[in-house]
Parts: sequence; C-alpha cells; structure tokens
Amino acid sequence: MRSPPGHGGNATAGAEGQLRQPAARRRFADAAANVSAHTLANGLEVRVWSDHNIPNVALHQWVRVGSRNEDTGTSGLAHFFEHMMFNGTTRHAQGEFDRLLEARGGSNNAFTSQDVTVYQDWLPNSALELALELESDRLANLALRPEVVENEREIVWSERRLRVEDSGAALLEEQVQATAFQVHPYRIPTIGWPADIRSWTMADLQLFYATYYAPNNCTLVLVGDLDPQAALALVERYFAPIPRRSPPPPVHMREPMQRGERRLVLERPAHNPILHCAWHSIAAADSREPALNILQTILLGGDSSRLHRALVEQQQRAVAVHGGWSEGFDANLFSIQATLPEGGDPEALLGALDIELARLLAHGISDGELQRGKNIVAADFWRAVSTIDGKARVLGEYTVLHGEHSKLFGAPALYEAVTRDDVAAVARAVFDPDRRTVGILRSAC
Repeated sequence: MRSPPGHGGNATAGAEGQLRQPAARRRFADAAANVSAHTLANGLEVRVWSDHNIPNVALHQWVRVGSRNEDTGTSGLAHFFEHMMFNGTTRHAQGEFDRLLEARGGSNNAFTSQDVTVYQDWLPNSALELALELESDRLANLALRPEVVENEREIVWSERRLRVEDSGAALLEEQVQATAFQVHPYRIPTIGWPADIRSWTMADLQLFYATYYAPNNCTLVLVGDLDPQAALALVERYFAPIPRRSPPPPVHMREPMQRGERRLVLERPAHNPILHCAWHSIAAADSREPALNILQTILLGGDSSRLHRALVEQQQRAVAVHGGWSEGFDANLFSIQATLPEGGDPEALLGALDIELARLLAHGISDGELQRGKNIVAADFWRAVSTIDGKARVLGEYTVLHGEHSKLFGAPALYEAVTRDDVAAVARAVFDPDRRTVGILRSAC
C-alpha cells in the first residue's frame, strides 16, 4: 500500500469520507475471498482476482530476479532480459509477441527493479488464451540469437548513456547507492555497470535465463473479467508442461552495520547543484512498513509536505525536493534528493535539512500531519484498486515482496492504525546520522 512521494499532495478526506472508510475497509477485507490462489506442480504461483466491471484482463508475470541477484561482471543482466523477452522464441519470430497481441486489442510493457522483473499485458478477455500461450512460450523457449543480442546490447548501452551518464541526478543517485552498500548487491545499478554491459557473453546469458526464468521462480497474476476456474485451466494447459528447475541461489549477503557517515562529491557541468542523502532503512515485509510509508508522505508527499514547505517555499534553499523509501526483499535505502538554485550552497542546504530532521526526532509529528499522511496514502490506495491494472500491481506486490497476497486486504486497517508514536519510532530507526551517505553534485563550469 505504498504511496509514492509527490502523488496526491493535495488529497484530503472530509467528514463524510472518513465515516465511509471503515465500511470500505471491511468490504475490501472481505474481497480476499474473491482471489483464487493456486500453485502448479512445477512451482508456478498463480493468483486470479475476478473484476467484471469491464471486459478486460490485466496479466502481470512477476519474475523474482533483479540487480539484487547479480554480481560485478554480470551486472545489468536482469534489465537486459527485460528487453530480450520481446525478441522472439523458437516458436514465434522476433516482433510477433507485440504484433499478435496488438491485433487482438492488447498492449504490453515491462519493468526491472533491484528485486524483480515484471511483464505486463493488458487485453480484452477474449485474448486471454493467446496471452497465456505467448507468455508461457517466452518463459520456456526464448531464442538467444547473436545478432539480436548485440542489437539489444547497443540499445541498453544507449539507454544507460541517456538515463544515467547524461543525467546528473541519476548519476549521483547511482554513486550514493554504490557507496551506501559496500557488500550487499543493492550496490549494483539495475541498468548495469558500463564495462559489464560490454562484456556479457552468450554463456552468461544462457546461464542467467536457465537459472531465473523458471516457473518455480515466477508468480502469475490475472485480474479482470474472467472465471477463475476457466482461467486456471488455461494456465495449467500452457504453463504446466514447462519443467521445474533447480531453485536460484539465495541471496544470503547482509550489509554490515554502517558506522559513520560516508560522503562523495561529483563535479560535472551542471547549472544546478544537487544534494542526495540516503539512510539504511527496512525491508518491504517489515511490520513498520505502514509507519514508514506515512512518514515519507509527511516529509515528501507533494507541495504541502514538510520538507517542501521548509526547504523550497520558506527558506528557498532548494527548488525541488523528492525521494522516499525503496521497498525490497532486503533492507534498502530511504533517500532525499534536493535540487538547489543555480549557485546554491549544498552544505547550507544539508544544514537546513539536518535542522528539520532534528526537529522531527525531537518533537515528532502533529495530529494534523498524521491525518494528512493517512489521507494521501488512502486516496492513492483506493485509486489503485479501482482499476484492474492497479489490482494486479498491488496483488503482485503483496504476493511477492510481502510474502502473502492476503496481507493486501488487511493493509488499509493497518495503515489507519498507525499512531504518532509509530511514526516517531521508525523515524528514529531510519534517520541515524551514522548510517547516512551524503552525495553532492557541484558544477564544474
């Protein structure tokens, strides 16, 4: 039930809305009975949630692989396979996945994170069988043709230059992440290090695909206008023949306790200095997750958030401030990134940020701030579950990252139960100055 910082900054709930919320939470909790859960003999997890409002289906295939599963030398492979999975199989030529699905009114996309790779299809319910055939085919029969591999390597290389090398903010964030984590693979950028992108071999690709693209490493989520039993029968038909593989190697590495602030400075041509601070935080399945998500909304959620008002509007030390917590299987970072005005002083801004965080730790938050945070989180959550795509997204998140889909349906009550003391406690746990990494981008002009 994460509320992305910056979304819904002006959301409020009036008295009538507040009165309706308990009933809405009860109805939503009861909706857990509408989700069918099944695991195939080969280990594929399946979740089906019927929603008959429109004759469409959202299909999300969650693969438990991200940069967390990589190492130096092979970084970027999870993201690379996000590209390769659209490039043909031994049964379907390159481009047929898109062409066949679009001809039936469907569309698709995908994304890779530090923890997972997710493939998304949106389609009329009449095209469900086609989508399942295509998804099962690329899970089992991806073609790794050398000429296609090299073409996609160049595309990924260009994407890295555009999104990271040419972006001061993204490059600074990457360097802060790599400095904050010295042992855990969260130090590895999802897009990969430049030298690694250039050096993957065909043997690397084949091993990666065989290791992670297995049914027992996937969760298939179907939401929309479908009959659960009929949908499960189709899933069995197309996915059951794919053999289970040996489980991928677990990630046992844990980051040692950071014992002192770390700093880095980048100098490059730029009009605006940037300050990026990151603290070691918690994992997605941590019981403090609701309190931390409300805290990040209070601090960073929109123009009425605490840090925007203090640093941008009142003190005018920054022109923008954003950030938040990265949910993952393991404890990740809580980050705050601020863009300064041209000629601004990052050290002065850091001092102002320290004062605001010290005030938070000393005095906590007000009742009004707590209610505002809850209102924004609730508004974002109910908007998400009002669509089949939003339902598929959060159902997948709770099944995979939180470990159990049923937790989704109790989430609204858990968020509503968060107290000021809960928020203060998680703030003290996160904003430890000895566990902070500070990155500064200065203009080299």
